[in-house]
Amino acid sequence: MFCYQCEQTAAGKGCDKYGVCGKSPEVANLQDLLVHALKGLSQVAVEGRRLGIEDPVVNHFTCKAMFATLTNVNFDPDRIKALIEETVRHREALMAQVRARGGATDFEGPSRLWPENTIAGMVEQGAKVGILSNLGMDRDVHSLVWTLTYGLKGISAYADHAAILGKEDPEVYRFIQEALVATLDKNATLQGMLDWVMRAGETNLRAMELLDQANTGTYGDPVPTKVPLGHMRGKAILVSGHDLHDMELLLKQTEGRGIYVYTHGEMLPTHGYPKLKTFSHFYGHYGTAWQNQQSEFPKFPGSILMTTNCIQRPVDSYKDNIFTTSLVGWPNVQHIGEEKDFTPVIEKALDMPGFKEDSENGFVNVGFGHTTVLGIADKVIDLVKRGKIRHFFLVGGCDGSKLARSYYAEFVEKAPKDTVIMTLACGKFKFFDKQLGDIEGLPRLIDIGQCNDAYSAIQIALALSKAFNVGVNELPLSLILSWYEQKAVAILLTLLSLGIKNIRIGPSLPAFMTPNVLEYLIKNYNVTPIGKAESDLKAILG
Repeated sequence: MFCYQCEQTAAGKGCDKYGVCGKSPEVANLQDLLVHALKGLSQVAVEGRRLGIEDPVVNHFTCKAMFATLTNVNFDPDRIKALIEETVRHREALMAQVRARGGATDFEGPSRLWPENTIAGMVEQGAKVGILSNLGMDRDVHSLVWTLTYGLKGISAYADHAAILGKEDPEVYRFIQEALVATLDKNATLQGMLDWVMRAGETNLRAMELLDQANTGTYGDPVPTKVPLGHMRGKAILVSGHDLHDMELLLKQTEGRGIYVYTHGEMLPTHGYPKLKTFSHFYGHYGTAWQNQQSEFPKFPGSILMTTNCIQRPVDSYKDNIFTTSLVGWPNVQHIGEEKDFTPVIEKALDMPGFKEDSENGFVNVGFGHTTVLGIADKVIDLVKRGKIRHFFLVGGCDGSKLARSYYAEFVEKAPKDTVIMTLACGKFKFFDKQLGDIEGLPRLIDIGQCNDAYSAIQIALALSKAFNVGVNELPLSLILSWYEQKAVAILLTLLSLGIKNIRIGPSLPAFMTPNVLEYLIKNYNVTPIGKAESDLKAILG
């Protein structure tokens, strides 16, 4: 195997024996084969679209299957094998339609892939089509090919979430499939691939917009909400991941069952959505970020549901009471299928002891999406003009286990009291429970939401730039980002496509970017690695 798609890849270069995430060589090669097969499906889909053939099922499936290869989503060889086989079935059905209309079917490469019948056979095939298979091309072009591929994985994740709630845009699917085909171009140029990468950023903005519309259109605009960090006496279910629809279905199925439902990780912001707030047994938040599961989950006295990415290897102490659904998978962990009958999760919770007594442990605030923040824009602008707010920092992104990530908590703690911290995604768990006070009623720590709510942060920045009649890069706003997986890559590409500069990123730079590509980002966008919190603050604030 060889994989370097996440920030914590081995030695900062690549995992070649076993994934730091827990991914086995078997699963790594199967995922490589799945991506290769999806490129073949996309070859046919692009030709079909030229002939007026648009298959909504194939379009959404492309995103789902790409999402399954994102870090910490699916570790189950059997389910990856099934996705490969389904990809080929879709390809052949679409190929027949193209052939019937006289379209081209003599494609080269992955559209001719016929997977072996066994997992072992597919693993051998996957070993031949991964990252190391196209090293013959220019090194910088190769770097951008995989930057684009990882960006497409992130876009696919957001597009899949939006589609589940009924929001789709054929142009997003068109770009994903055309870009997958573009990664096969043996004559690709540096400028050509740079153009594709920037277009990926633009497309991700649209995908995040669709998801924002899907979430708010279904569950209402988030409102400021205090979320307890303690618990209530009684049976309990913990929900992790990102999927609001799964949360709603579980809340409906647990009504009147004497079970409290708690959030974990990126599900924390769901407490701010009005429609979900109507469930009286939807109570509080337990634990912190994804990387702490193996220390936090054994202490939770109920069942656990993983709805999207971020699963870690379940340890024996809780393996019998953790469940997966949607694209999440782990071998020998019970999976809830597309019918979304959460009865096994509920019955396990009822069998477990639950919390023995009430406990208070403070609270955190959520629900500051773009609608809420822009609703008080006049107040924010007035505070800036009166010198009460000197600077805004967006400090967020992915969390992880590296000690260097303590930088983000230190940065927030040392930020002057006349600055405001906006945050999003699981990176906030380094400091989410800090009580930073307020500036004339405006909280200094503003939780914008999940990683996809980078869309909200962008809308806030654009609105402020319009109000102050300056460009976004001239605002008293600095982006201090942490990255881990491919949704973060897609968000970074979106920010670059918008021309946003002076981004600080860490804790380390992507292994899949060559020195020349990094130099391009530094020269054109002033992308800067994080340094020491105190010195970075001085450099920004002067």
